[in-house]
Amino acid sequence: MHAPVGGLTQAEMNNAVAIIEAGQQLNLPSRAFVVAIATALQESHLHILANPNVPASLKLSNEGVGTDHDSVGLFQQRPSWGSTAQLMDPHQSARLFYAALVKVNGWQQMAVTVAAQTVQVSAFPDAYAKWQSLAEQIVKAVV
Repeated sequence: MHAPVGGLTQAEMNNAVAIIEAGQQLNLPSRAFVVAIATALQESHLHILANPNVPASLKLSNEGVGTDHDSVGLFQQRPSWGSTAQLMDPHQSARLFYAALVKVNGWQQMAVTVAAQTVQVSAFPDAYAKWQSLAEQIVKAVV
């Protein structure tokens, strides 16, 4: 177990570690972990969020409830990303995020916020930037 950094709770840190582990299993570079963690910090502050608009999510292990359309999990992914069970699982939702990230041509050279936005297509495209330094701190503590 990794001790929390940057003011995170142990649960948040555990979810960050799950994101990193999923990326390591895919043999991705640590830059991918930074993009993924910055994204999850913005989308859910590293909480596995259920959503009343996705009733099945309320029956799965969660750390709170969000109400953004039909988005669930750490990355606030919508049903088109995968099954509710996949989206509510930290490792599986991270793998889905990484699968989309690696399809982005040149993501390795993009600013973290641009890479995250290209995957997420958020209504707030610049919102990921504020999380980059914390994401880097988390990755440094784990990798």
